[in-house]
Amino acid sequence: MRWIHTPLPAAEVKEAGARLGIGPVLAELIVRNGLRETGAASHFLKPALADLRDPFLLVNLEAAVVRLRRAIERRESLVVLGDYDVDGVSSTAFLVSVLRRFGLDPRFVVPRRLEEGYGLSRGAIDRALEAGKPDLFIALDCGTNSHEELAYLKAQGVDAIVIDHHRSKEKPLGGGILVNPHVFPGLDDAPWRDLCTVGLVFKLVHGLLKQLRAENNAVAFRIHLKEYLDLVAMGIVADLVPVVGENRILARHGLEILQHTGRRGLRALMDVAGLKPGQEIQPVDISFRIGPRINASGRLADAALSVELILSEDAAFCVDAARQLDGFNRERQEIERSITEVAERMVEEKYADSHGIVLFDEEWHPGVVGIVASRVTRKYNRPCIVLGRENGLAKGSGRSIYGLNLVETLGECADLLCSWGGHPMAVGVSLPLANLEAFRERFEAAVRVSQRGLFSEPGLEIACWLTLEQIREQLLTELEVLHPYGQGNPEPVFGLRGVSFRQRPEIFKEQHFRFNLEDGRGRRIYGVAWKMAHRVPPLGTPVDLAVQVAWNVYNDRKLLQMELLDWRPAEAG
Repeated sequence: MRWIHTPLPAAEVKEAGARLGIGPVLAELIVRNGLRETGAASHFLKPALADLRDPFLLVNLEAAVVRLRRAIERRESLVVLGDYDVDGVSSTAFLVSVLRRFGLDPRFVVPRRLEEGYGLSRGAIDRALEAGKPDLFIALDCGTNSHEELAYLKAQGVDAIVIDHHRSKEKPLGGGILVNPHVFPGLDDAPWRDLCTVGLVFKLVHGLLKQLRAENNAVAFRIHLKEYLDLVAMGIVADLVPVVGENRILARHGLEILQHTGRRGLRALMDVAGLKPGQEIQPVDISFRIGPRINASGRLADAALSVELILSEDAAFCVDAARQLDGFNRERQEIERSITEVAERMVEEKYADSHGIVLFDEEWHPGVVGIVASRVTRKYNRPCIVLGRENGLAKGSGRSIYGLNLVETLGECADLLCSWGGHPMAVGVSLPLANLEAFRERFEAAVRVSQRGLFSEPGLEIACWLTLEQIREQLLTELEVLHPYGQGNPEPVFGLRGVSFRQRPEIFKEQHFRFNLEDGRGRRIYGVAWKMAHRVPPLGTPVDLAVQVAWNVYNDRKLLQMELLDWRPAEAG
């Protein structure tokens, strides 16, 4: 692994620290993030809800608010359809909850992954219409490219609003009101550009309340948007959107709300995930504890259960539903583990030299292949598409590597595909089985051209170099202003030069090891290395370490802990 570090001018770092009143390590991180202007740095360090921009700056948002107001005033019938991942589930629960406050009784539908496929499918629409045609149909986290489906709704006499953040492959929708910052030009630098769908729903509700409060609507004054930020934070973190601009503001405040959430369903889900009441919630808790349990129902069963859980006030139902989701998650983990083993063996035996990897097996569960694609991509540092068989098609998900836009790459293969779309780093795709080999060859060629024929060695960005003496509780406290970490605001990796291990690390579970180091004053600092038991640093020999530092909360104790990401002989740098 290549270690990458670009030294910064010491005078600039010192000047930034003095100007902002922060320590040298934080000052170096701020300058490295490109926040050289005092105003930009201050807004980043102190993200305030007051800094959120006018929601009506989003194209079509006012039209969506006007249509929603008409539905409220006329007590119209509504259907809300949200995708089955955390962003879609959070968006659906958020909007349904608010509409109920205004006296409406919207039906909500979540696509049944195995029966109806992704997003705004004809099957999901028909199921939604079984209980009668609504006056208004709202699609969340899907629909940007659903021209035929929107035309079908229009032919039924049903109005439609689409709130989505997926990239468009075609011309903008003509059959409904579309709110999507990635579709309309001129918004590249807007602070709301990278909002996920639940963030856009926040904007929609903000606009709705703003108009109704101007008319002294009593219900609008009783709704406090801040109380919904727990749902917004979950979507932002789980959907891996850049945690910058308004995403950073919403996620920062939303994590605090989630920590003390009053939603019985979320509380029950957090309990089965091992998160105690009042425990500080970090993005990793959403990514690895809360999010997978919400996702599991959509991957293996019906994600409507997750929406019902978030909306419910019935304590007994919440406990039972949370346990069901926990069970689905364990089942998902077992399926994922077995598929990953086969997928990695395929790569080693057949595709070791492929720049872009396409894997397929008739028996693979389409609901978990996205997770497998993530693991394969991360292990081999190559873009990967993993497919199973569903309704006579090869269907699945893809994940990319830094610097490769997967949406654009699949555009080179469009004539071979039935459907595809998503984000630069993650996509869903389906194609006829007969096109599989041609797709594999075309995808490989497109990635090879993009990568200029070279495998990219994974790089590790060293944010700054520290001494062991600098790794103290005070440093972690100072770094808390950078939270939450995520896409666009990565957790810093620190380099330590010439460190010697005096005690043999303790290997556990045959994969990981624990270790401790002593600084010049004899103070002991503890650390852990995940899946590195095969690469334990030598005793008594100086090595350079690449680490991250965080609080480890265990049995109500909060201790500083290093996480070792990589090491190399000290003489290498």
